[in-house]
Amino acid sequence: AAGIDVMRWDYRQTGLVCSVAHEKSHRNVAHEHFLPAGPFAVLPLPDSEDGEHRSSIVWTEHSALAPAMMRLDADAFVQEIMQRFGDSLGAMRLVGGRWAYPLALQQASRYVDRRLVLAGDAAHVIHPIAGQGFNLGLRDVAALAECLVDAHRLGLDIGGGDVLARYERRRRFDTITLMAVTDGLNRLFSTDLAPIRLARDIGLAAVNQVPPLKQLF
Repeated sequence: AAGIDVMRWDYRQTGLVCSVAHEKSHRNVAHEHFLPAGPFAVLPLPDSEDGEHRSSIVWTEHSALAPAMMRLDADAFVQEIMQRFGDSLGAMRLVGGRWAYPLALQQASRYVDRRLVLAGDAAHVIHPIAGQGFNLGLRDVAALAECLVDAHRLGLDIGGGDVLARYERRRRFDTITLMAVTDGLNRLFSTDLAPIRLARDIGLAAVNQVPPLKQLF
């Protein structure tokens, strides 16, 4: 609506999202399996009021296959989930609805216009691998708030071009860096090429054995 151009790269992947109830406690542990179609995440949710264990599923699938998965009945859909995740949480059942989101890399050519600011997914969209999109949006909000407060203290127009340009300068580098990281991770972990898989697995095993390196990542 503001006439701001957008750069967009379609991953040809779809994020299937739902919630499941399961027999065993997740013990507040999140899991992410890296499959050829993309990452498959099982994220812990609070237990229901009657003590039922629950988790959220974020399942990345090839866009060509996603519609068929969405057409499955609830039992067959859960079987597909367990085939990818295993039975470590016991039997599962679907809780509530299912949603499908096309996945893409998206970046606005600029984050500001005349008395207008873009933040969060309005400014940039990244792959959900590693779950960093929400954190990126929070950092946008924190930076914008700081810029506006500083401008107000100095008696400046908080909607002025110089003030908003400062926000954009502060956020560009962080955003582009995280875009590159998540895009690279998706490409690295969504391949079934044996040499790349071997190098990837060795690298992950090495990181897992070096606590300071693991903490850094």
